[in-house]
Amino acid sequence: LKNTILSLSLSLSLYIYIYIYIYIYIYRYQEYDLVVSSVTTKVKGVAQTNTADFGEVVWDVVDYSPNEEKNSFFVATNFIVTKKQKQGKCPEVPHYGTLCRTDNDCKKGLWDIRSHGVQTGVCVKFDVTTKTCEVSAWCPIENTKKPPRPALLTSAENFTVLIKNNIRFPAFNFIRRNILPEVDGNYLKKCIYNQRTDPYCPIFRLGDVVQGARENFADIAVEGGVIGIQINWDCDLNRFFNSCLPKYSFRRLDEKESNRTLYPGLNFRFARYYTENGVESRTLYKAFGIRFDVMVFGKAGKFSIVQLIIYIGSTLSYYALTTVFIDWLIGTSCYSKESQQVYSERKYESVQDRQEVKHTHTHNASLHLHPGLLLV
Repeated sequence: LKNTILSLSLSLSLYIYIYIYIYIYIYRYQEYDLVVSSVTTKVKGVAQTNTADFGEVVWDVVDYSPNEEKNSFFVATNFIVTKKQKQGKCPEVPHYGTLCRTDNDCKKGLWDIRSHGVQTGVCVKFDVTTKTCEVSAWCPIENTKKPPRPALLTSAENFTVLIKNNIRFPAFNFIRRNILPEVDGNYLKKCIYNQRTDPYCPIFRLGDVVQGARENFADIAVEGGVIGIQINWDCDLNRFFNSCLPKYSFRRLDEKESNRTLYPGLNFRFARYYTENGVESRTLYKAFGIRFDVMVFGKAGKFSIVQLIIYIGSTLSYYALTTVFIDWLIGTSCYSKESQQVYSERKYESVQDRQEVKHTHTHNASLHLHPGLLLV
């Protein structure tokens, strides 16, 4: 009786475990499809600065956010400015290959990847103590000083971005976007994403995004960096459990430690051209800023009778192994050799061959017909 109860208990426990794990926990009865996605963004915000290089300037989105890239957008937070550049000849910035003492140290027509122009073959003074090779270039040569600290546009942390994410699961012909159907225009005018109070608002404050990535906006604004905005769609499309909502998370994607990388941060150059006294001139900007990459992940599951049949068939092998496991467990858990022997004897039943059974019956019948043979 004890072994019978143990066997039934183990069988029931294993069946319940298989059912919960395969059919409830990992949803093996569902068919899955991966997300197809598109992303558009719109940045808004205004900042004002008053510096020696710029004077008093109001910055709007056209100034600090150039045309967006695919699934990403850039916000400039710091600048190095070189004003009043014109086409001409001027000393190259000192570096290996441009330092000179005489004209013989310079080669006309030479340039390399670090040059700002093409050498003229003349050695000229760069400053009181240094001479460099003269180049034909936009002069004066770009300012090489380090970016300002604090960053010029630290107030960019109060800028906002509207992220519109349209997704589709082709296998189920299911379409959705992160601006949910129940959201109206009035809500969008005043909402800002907050993980606890407004987890489905598609408008994000940039400072909150950087903070969500466990970074300090004032620090990253100096030299720039790359922040990832992750949107995860984990959708259950079954009729009674229909759920398909976006979940947002944030992380820094680039290496932030200057001592671990030769070129920390993120920057690019652009120029604004104008004509002065009939001569084309420009102001050169080296812009440092934060690039936000919007990355979309997702899958959807829906009940499939085909998948259910396949996994029911596959679980039958587990049921077959159950008998072997229980037999071994009971055989090794008996408390005495006598119990093991009794279990082993009861476990199997001997079955006689058909010919042996027929011979035995014939022999017994002959004994009943000739009882006298027993007296011989």
